[in-house]
Amino acid sequence: MSAKTKYTNEPLGEYRVVPDFLPPPNELAFRDEGVKVTIALSKRSVEFFKSHAAKNQTQYQRMIRQLLDAYVDSHTQPLTRRPTGTSRKRAAR
Repeated sequence: MSAKTKYTNEPLGEYRVVPDFLPPPNELAFRDEGVKVTIALSKRSVEFFKSHAAKNQTQYQRMIRQLLDAYVDSHTQPLTRRPTGTSRKRAAR
């Protein structure tokens, strides 16, 4: 497995330039606009998130925020609907 790679001076053959499709770094580091809220949660829920956050070395509030964001994302997907505007005409009898 430790065999050295030998490079040769052969032509590259066919190649093509791939356009830069990555967004600039300032677009990668965005954060959604945050809104501060006051909410009363059950002690059981807070203890659950705190214990799991400690195990995963993260903040429990971040876990709750991500859970809520995932819930919103899953419920805002457009529903698959039947096509509209294409009514079938019944055959004349």
